[in-house]
Amino acid sequence: MTFQPAVLEGVLERITYANEDNGYTVARVDTGRGAGELLTVVGALLGAQAGESLRMEGRWGSHPQYGRQFHVDNYVTVLPATVQGIRRYLGSGLVKGVGPRIADRIVSHFGVDTLEVIEADARRLIEVPGLGPKRTGLIAAAWEEQKAIKEVMVFLQGVGVSTSIAVRIYKQYGDASISVVRGNPYRLAADVWGIGFLTADRIAQAVGIPHDSPERVKAGLRHALSQSSDQGHCYLPEERLIAEAVKLLQVDTGLVIDCLGELAGDEEGGVVREPVPDPEQPGRSLTAVYLVPFQRAEVALAAQLKRLARTPEDRLPWFQDVDWDAALGWLARRTGARLAPEQEEAVRLALTSRVAVLTGGPGCGKSFTVRSVVELARAKEARVVLAAPTGRAAKRLAELTGAEASTVHRLLELKPGGDAAYDRDRPLEADLVVVDEASMLDLLLANKLVKAVPPGAHLLLVGDVDQLPSVGAGEVLRDLLAEGGPVPAVRLRRIFRQAQQSGVVTNAHRINSGAPPLTRGLSDFFFFVEEDTEAAGLLTVDVAARRLPAKFGLDPRRDVQVLAPMHRGPAGAGALNGLLQQAVTPARPDLPEKRFGGRVFRVGDKVTQIRNNYEKGANGVFNGTVGVVTALHPDDHRLTVLTDEDEEVGYDFDELDELSHAYAMTIHRSQGSEYPAVVIPVTTGAWMMLQRNLLYTAVTRAKRLVVLVGSRRALGQAVRTASAGRRCTALDHRLRASVPAPGGGMGAGG
Repeated sequence: MTFQPAVLEGVLERITYANEDNGYTVARVDTGRGAGELLTVVGALLGAQAGESLRMEGRWGSHPQYGRQFHVDNYVTVLPATVQGIRRYLGSGLVKGVGPRIADRIVSHFGVDTLEVIEADARRLIEVPGLGPKRTGLIAAAWEEQKAIKEVMVFLQGVGVSTSIAVRIYKQYGDASISVVRGNPYRLAADVWGIGFLTADRIAQAVGIPHDSPERVKAGLRHALSQSSDQGHCYLPEERLIAEAVKLLQVDTGLVIDCLGELAGDEEGGVVREPVPDPEQPGRSLTAVYLVPFQRAEVALAAQLKRLARTPEDRLPWFQDVDWDAALGWLARRTGARLAPEQEEAVRLALTSRVAVLTGGPGCGKSFTVRSVVELARAKEARVVLAAPTGRAAKRLAELTGAEASTVHRLLELKPGGDAAYDRDRPLEADLVVVDEASMLDLLLANKLVKAVPPGAHLLLVGDVDQLPSVGAGEVLRDLLAEGGPVPAVRLRRIFRQAQQSGVVTNAHRINSGAPPLTRGLSDFFFFVEEDTEAAGLLTVDVAARRLPAKFGLDPRRDVQVLAPMHRGPAGAGALNGLLQQAVTPARPDLPEKRFGGRVFRVGDKVTQIRNNYEKGANGVFNGTVGVVTALHPDDHRLTVLTDEDEEVGYDFDELDELSHAYAMTIHRSQGSEYPAVVIPVTTGAWMMLQRNLLYTAVTRAKRLVVLVGSRRALGQAVRTASAGRRCTALDHRLRASVPAPGGGMGAGG
C-alpha cells in the first residue's frame, strides 16, 4: 500500500463506523465534485459530526476490499461558504432544535450570511417566517453550547476521548471543563459516567502529570476497587489489590502501599480496611479493602436483617397460633390445589418468621407457594407489598398473585443521586413484603430495600440461588442461605409432574446437576450443531428472525430473545444485534434513524439501558431495563423509549451511549426476565465464559422453548464447568456475628 501526504476538503455526509474507545472512524465525504460521488475516509475523525465541512490532512491509500481511501491524520472544521453547504451544515443535527426543514427556512431567509447572523446576533432568527421567540431562544442557546463543546472537543481530541464523552464532560463542568481536565483529570473517572481510569490517565499524561504522582496512584487504587465491584466483589484482599495496582500503574510496590495507607487513613479517601475471615483458610483472617459505600452497606444490611429477624413486634400475629390444617384446607379450596409438604413448610415459615428465604429451581412450585402466602396474608387483610428487581419480573409477580407489584426502585421511590424516599425513618406501609427474583439483588439495592421494611413486618425473599448472582456487587441471596445465620430458609426440590413433561424444565435441572441436556425427541428443546463460531452466529440470527417465527408463529421482536454468553466475538451479543436489527428492523426510506458511534437507532428497535441513571423517568431508569424505540425526533435531537414498565423515557442524542440494542443480550443482562422462546449461541469463541450457572440461567429464562446453536464441545464445557469462585463478600460472616449492643454502630451509613 502506497501513501503520499495530501489535503482533502469536503462535507462529512455520514459516519459508517466509529470506535468509541480509540476514536477510529470510517466515514463518507462529499468533496463537491458533482455526480453525488462520495469518498471513503478513515482514521482520526473523533468529534466530527455529519454535515460539517472538514479540512483533512493525511494520505491516499488503497484497500484490497474497499478500494481507494483517504487516511486522516488530523482535521479542522471549517465553516461552509456556499448556501448549499450552510443548509446541509445547519440541518445535520449539529444544533438542537434545527432539522433539515427549519435549516431550509433559515438559509432561504439569510442566504450566505446565515452563519454570520447567528454568530453575531442569534435573536435575528425571529425574522425567519414560522420561527417564534421560544424556538429562536432555544436555537441561540444551542449554538452557544455547541461552540463551547467544540472548544472542549478540540482540547480532548489529541487524547482519544469520544464525542459523547466530551459532551458529558461539558455537561458536568460547563465552562470550567478545560481547567478541570488540566488541573485534576482523575476527577473525571469519579464524576463523569463513561470515563474510566484509563481514559483519565491518558488525559493526565497529555497534560503532564507525572507517572509516579501520588494522585495517580490513589486514583489507580480506587479504579482497581471499582473494577472489582463491577465484577461482583464487595472488597479485595489487600495483597491482591496491591498486586493489581502495581500491574495497572507500573510503579513500585512501596509507593502503592504508602498511597493505600494514606487513602485508608483519610476520611475523604473513600477506602476502608478491615479484617474479615479468609474464605480460603478457615480460622484465619485477611485484610479486606472496601470502597466506603460497600462496607457501609454490608454492615448496615447485616444489622438491619438481624433486627428484623429478632424483633418481638409482629405485624402478622394471627399466624403464630393459627389452625394450620384449617387454613391450608381453606387455601386448597380457594386455589383448587393442595400444597406439597415442603411448600406448606415454606408458607408457614413466611407467615411466622419476620425474615425468610424461599429458593428452588424451575418447576418446583415457587410461584404457587408465593401465591399461597399472599392469599393467606390478604385473607387477614394484611397490607402486602410485592416487588422484583426488573419490570418484567414485577409484571409476572402481579399476574401470579392478582395484586399490584412494582420494581424495587419504584417501590422505594429512588430519587436523583440514588437516595430512597423510604428508609428506616420513613418505612413502607406494609405487613408483608415479598421480593421475587432475589438472586438479582445486589448489596447496595438490598440494603436500601431492607432499611425500608418496618419493624414487625415479614420479609420473604424468593429466588433461585443456582442462577447467576447479581450484576452489581455482592451475593446477597447466597450469603443469606449460608449456615449459622439468623435467616431461616426452605429449598424446594421436588419437580412437579406437569413440569416433568417440559424439556426446558428437565434440561435446566440436568444442566444444574452437571448432566448434559437431552437434545433429541423433545418438542420444546432443540440443538442446532455448528462447530464454526462465525457460522453459528449467522445460524442463530436465522433461527431467531426467521425459523422460529415461521414454525411457531412467534413475533421475532416480542417473543424471541437471543442470549449470548458474552458481548464480543462473531457470536457475541454485539455482532448479533447488528445482524438481527438488519433482519427484524431494516432501514426504510420512510423510517427515521439516528447513527451514534457504530450503532444505528430506528423506531421499532428493541433496546436496553446499560447504566443506572437516577435522573431519568419517574424514579430513575436502571441497568437492564428493556424497551422499544417508539419515536425519533431529528429536530429536537431526541428519541423516546417505551420501557417494559410502560413508562415513556426520552433520550437526547448525546445520551445514546446509555442505550444498547437488545435483540441479543448477554445472559447476565437477561436475569429476572422471561421470554416465550430463547435462542442461545454456545460456541468455543466464548470458551472462558462457559459455565454451568450461565447456561442454567439462560435456559431458565424460557417459558416455552429453547434452541441451542453451536458446538457440542462448547456445550460439554459449559455443563462440566462448575461456576467461578465465590465473590469477595463478608455479609455471611456479619450475619453470623453476634448482634451489637444498642448504639454499637452497626447501622451506620449505607
